[in-house]
Amino acid sequence: MNAATMIPSPGELFARFERGEMERDELHAMMAVHARELIAEMEDDRINPAAAMIENLLSRRAAARLARRHGTGFLREVLAALADVPDFPPARYLWNASHPDVPLYCFLRMRREPVFHIVEIRQNHGAIEVTTEHGSARRGLAIRSTFTLRRDTRWRLRAERAG
Repeated sequence: MNAATMIPSPGELFARFERGEMERDELHAMMAVHARELIAEMEDDRINPAAAMIENLLSRRAAARLARRHGTGFLREVLAALADVPDFPPARYLWNASHPDVPLYCFLRMRREPVFHIVEIRQNHGAIEVTTEHGSARRGLAIRSTFTLRRDTRWRLRAERAG
């Protein structure tokens, strides 16, 4: 477990800052850890452009398939709801999923560890069941999680429970 996995996701950090639970310099220091992790991934992509291209193509294909089935707006809502799940490791990559300028494929990690992809989205009597896999890229070692999402009083999707 590296230092970046021990700190909260960027969304959690911003929420804590806005509630006055942390100072600006503490927020900047923790966000710098996330920024260094992203820079390291960009450097890896530069060193191994073939693997980066394959990851990009797989992510684009998966995002396009999900968007065709469910619509981009709904998919962004689902990803944003998952980003708010406490102690859900992929939340660190999903924190700005509701932002329309960030392409949907950026939130999926098909082979690059830690992987994150949506296996299935089902609507069931007002609830939405989302099954995800995250963690290891090795076959059979990824963690499969099922979340039930419901709309709150402001009509935003919220994770109700994890299975």
